[in-house]
Amino acid sequence: MAAAVTKGTERDPPNFVHQNAILCETIMKEQRHQKLYTNYSVNPFKKLHVLSGKPNSRHDTEEGEEDQHFLKVINRANQEPVKKYTYPQTESQEYGWITKPLIEKDRSDRRINFPRQNTAITKYMDAAWRVKEQTENMN
Repeated sequence: MAAAVTKGTERDPPNFVHQNAILCETIMKEQRHQKLYTNYSVNPFKKLHVLSGKPNSRHDTEEGEEDQHFLKVINRANQEPVKKYTYPQTESQEYGWITKPLIEKDRSDRRINFPRQNTAITKYMDAAWRVKEQTENMN
């Protein structure tokens, strides 16, 4: 029984021809599905570091060489998420996404406006708390 276990664990020496064929097939599959990305641009989320041009170069002195696509990408990256997207992209963005008030505040409507009202007792206690805080901060 022990001899059967040892036969199963022994391995044949590696066949380099078969390994090379498997490697070639894997590379061909990868190349078949691979896309070459050649549309390079600036990362809009990284801070832009402006470099000065070469000395005695006419390239820097010429006017009107702004890349409009580059400016559009940078301006879009600097916008708020509400202006970039039509709906929240994450769960965290859902809070505060709609910042426009649902109704206009009407101070004269007593049903929805409850102004702070101070009585003599609340005015006295506010003054007492202020004096207490001031004495604690002085010590």
